[in-house]
Amino acid sequence: MRTVRPRAGSLAYYPRKRAKDIIPKYQSWPQYDGQPMLQGFAGYKAGMTHVIMIDDHKKSPTEGKEIMVPVTVIEIPPMTVAAIRVYVKDTYGKHPLTEVWAENTEALSGRITKAKTNNAAKATEKINAAIEDVVEVMVLMYTKPTALTGVPKKVPDLMEIRVAGGSAADRFAYALSILGTEIEMSSLFADGQFADITGITKGKGFNGAVKRFGITLRKRKHSRAKKTRHIGTLGPWHPHHVRWQVPMAGQMGFQQRTEFNKRIIKIGDNPDEINPAGGFLHYGLVRGNYVLIKGSIPGPAKRLVRIRSATRMGEQKVQTPVVEFVSLQSKQG
Repeated sequence: MRTVRPRAGSLAYYPRKRAKDIIPKYQSWPQYDGQPMLQGFAGYKAGMTHVIMIDDHKKSPTEGKEIMVPVTVIEIPPMTVAAIRVYVKDTYGKHPLTEVWAENTEALSGRITKAKTNNAAKATEKINAAIEDVVEVMVLMYTKPTALTGVPKKVPDLMEIRVAGGSAADRFAYALSILGTEIEMSSLFADGQFADITGITKGKGFNGAVKRFGITLRKRKHSRAKKTRHIGTLGPWHPHHVRWQVPMAGQMGFQQRTEFNKRIIKIGDNPDEINPAGGFLHYGLVRGNYVLIKGSIPGPAKRLVRIRSATRMGEQKVQTPVVEFVSLQSKQG
């Protein structure tokens, strides 16, 4: 039976153009009704290795036995809460009401223009007066790339992270309590939890339809037109234009992608436990806190990745993994 496969690329990811920013953006966050807490974090991808752990998946053929699991290593230096931003909603949608900035924001001098005066007290009064209309409480947090030796950058990456749980007043009070402080990932996530990982994929520039969509090379008499790596047809006479579904050449890679329900295998602070001989390729040695994520994640080494509480957990149970061995074998071949 003949298989019809016009393309290998999904039509769900359009337009296939470069991401606007190397810092991923979130449009949605999971629902949470407990005590106020932050729902995200960020780190820098170091590389991959593998671990030997006990299979705790129920009804698995290897349940209770040792299995080899590939993991991605992300270096996660502490993040600092620079500001609080609250949103209100009207007939035109959500928009920021005001912001409360911390005093110690000198590290952001290369990223933003700092205000001459800090209006934190005035902004706090404004938020408290309109707290009944507040629908979202966000904090602006920035990374600390100067603590890394594998990432050649000094300017921090600034991003919004949602505060969830309780009423708007509770969330705002919690945000005020952590304003200007350093937050570690171990205070937000635990071993065995599931998270969504978002990153900007590795850029591959301008590519043809064969590599970009996996179309078949033109064979036999169709190749005599001196075009073997082109699409067979651009579509019918009518509609009288080339439709957007036709696989064509264009930008490939450097696009934001999210992988859901990635299991956190381990969060640690001793890099000697995971640094391979000779360091990670194109990164070097991990110097501080790290997290092991099951499987691969988008993006090359050194790239910023964001970690969010899982939005599609389903009925999966959170169990602490039993890791018996982490491979420290050299990745240099």
